[in-house]
Amino acid sequence: MTDDFTIDSLRAGAIAGVAEADLDRKMALTRETHRLWAARSLSLRSPLDPQLPVRPGRPEKPALVPPNKMKKRSLHTAHGRIALLHAICHIELNAVDLALDIVARFADQLVPRSFFDGWMMVAFEEAKHFLMVRDRLRQLGADYGDLPAHDGLWEAAHSTRNSLTARLAVVPLILEARGLDVTPSMRDNLRELGDEESAKVFDVIYEDEKGHVAVGAKWFRFLCAREKKDPAAAFQSLVRENFRGGLKPPFNDLARAAAGLTPSFYRTLSPLGNA
Repeated sequence: MTDDFTIDSLRAGAIAGVAEADLDRKMALTRETHRLWAARSLSLRSPLDPQLPVRPGRPEKPALVPPNKMKKRSLHTAHGRIALLHAICHIELNAVDLALDIVARFADQLVPRSFFDGWMMVAFEEAKHFLMVRDRLRQLGADYGDLPAHDGLWEAAHSTRNSLTARLAVVPLILEARGLDVTPSMRDNLRELGDEESAKVFDVIYEDEKGHVAVGAKWFRFLCAREKKDPAAAFQSLVRENFRGGLKPPFNDLARAAAGLTPSFYRTLSPLGNA
């Protein structure tokens, strides 16, 4: 899968992954870029790197609809479980592109090389999640693209394209942290309904996502320390500027805190305040 493209730099590989519309090639590009970077076989960037696209490459399906047009289906039906897995597959696809976008968009930032190590690990694991969920969909007689999806994740990140601290606040510390809140209950519901294979996929996603939030929290705190800002106050200010709506409870405080995201960051942003 990787013998028909050449990756000249980390940024070029990340840009190629974001731009690629063929999802098999997108995942292969992500994995190969991660492998080459981990092997220290790539420079960070090159003057010949292409432009980062405004939007990620996508196949013709699924059709994208507004979030409020997405139908809610019961997990007690086979179609409902397929709908849940399809939604998660779409989230993981966006997560791949967002991790690659952080690498490519902010390759000129004065940050340690380990910043890019962390985000390429995230991209690699998000690609793993996408492939696992898609495989499970196929086992159930469906595939990614069979149902509509929404574009809210990419749109939520769009306003942070010019600020690394804002991007870290919105993507790992809001969007990925939300996964820590909701994934355990979805997994447990699937297990109770006898869908052990899907529940095992959610086990992997949940454990990996703890690390992804930790990567975001680490570098958010690093940038705040360099700018002599209080990280919790900076987070709250950036969320109010760049994220529409409050943060929705319930919160998985233990998992969030283990990843470096303590309640002082997010509780006051919830509609329920400190409830």
